[in-house]
Amino acid sequence: MADSMMSKAATMEIPINSNGDSRTMAEDDSLEQDLQQVMVSGPNLNETSIVSGGYGGTTEGIIPTSSIKGPAIRLNTNFVGNRRIPNEGQGSNMHLTNSSSSITADEATRGVAVEKFDIVKKWGLNTYKCTKQMISERFGRGSRTVDLELEAQIEVLRETKRKYENVLRLARDLTNHFYSMVQTQHALGDTFADLSQKSPELRDEFGYNAETQKLLCKNGETLLGAINFFVSSINTLVNKTMEDTLMTIKLYENARLEFDAYRADLEELNMGPRDAVTMARIEAAQQQYQIHKDKYERLRSDVTIKIKFLDENKVKVMHKQLLLFHNAISAYFAGNQQQLEQTLKQFNIKLKPPGADKPSWLEEQ
Repeated sequence: MADSMMSKAATMEIPINSNGDSRTMAEDDSLEQDLQQVMVSGPNLNETSIVSGGYGGTTEGIIPTSSIKGPAIRLNTNFVGNRRIPNEGQGSNMHLTNSSSSITADEATRGVAVEKFDIVKKWGLNTYKCTKQMISERFGRGSRTVDLELEAQIEVLRETKRKYENVLRLARDLTNHFYSMVQTQHALGDTFADLSQKSPELRDEFGYNAETQKLLCKNGETLLGAINFFVSSINTLVNKTMEDTLMTIKLYENARLEFDAYRADLEELNMGPRDAVTMARIEAAQQQYQIHKDKYERLRSDVTIKIKFLDENKVKVMHKQLLLFHNAISAYFAGNQQQLEQTLKQFNIKLKPPGADKPSWLEEQ
């Protein structure tokens, strides 16, 4: 039966052969982080109607409040505090009514307590299985399910994200340095213009330099607009689009761990005796195995689709942004103001007029 469970062509079990002796400190830290993630995924017992139990946010173990048997608590307007206002002829029923209300409250409280206990019990069992599987994999005593093709794509994505983050960091540094240079050119141009007015013997020389610095400053602000657009697009790609895919990958990895934990549990039961009690446990384990297998395969499909669309979107975005960056930089350093402005029009980049970031006098009131 175990062979039929894992018959997919793209998925296989890879035994872990390391005995754990050569693990580095980085691997120890990774194991500790994984264990911490398992432990912090516990249910919120303050919300008894919808509580997710299990590792990684699984919905196993959800117990709706409506499933609690027993009478509900109703507001009785004949009571003020803990005292009932009797009507005529009802004095003999006062003690009976108070006793009935007390029983109702006790049963409802007991039902909530049982519900919370069941939630914690199921979460604890799931966490134990996942932690056991995680430690077993790290110390080479178990096997894990690996989709070799998908795992390679995930690793490429993570490496690509690290490289793009470096591009983003360098582009931001370039923006900051270039902005400082443009501000310096602006101040230098103002100083040359002032000296041109106050130094008649060097009026023309100061005037030429003032005009040159003002032109460089104008072109620099245009180039800054292009670079800012480039930085904004790369930031969206890295910290939103790629991050969204990586979050789905994290859910997939959690589902993989759960799946392997319940698979190992089922395999262990199948190797034991076949009495009535064990057969009942095997049947329950088979149901849980199928639930987590379906979840794992669904998330694996989601990750595959997201990686495919991410690759297509990445090529489209980077083709546009790299062309913009190249054309803008080339036009600026060639001193071609017309080509620089044409580049911004080509990519629909609109520069803010001077002082546009400042609030109007009406907004300041």
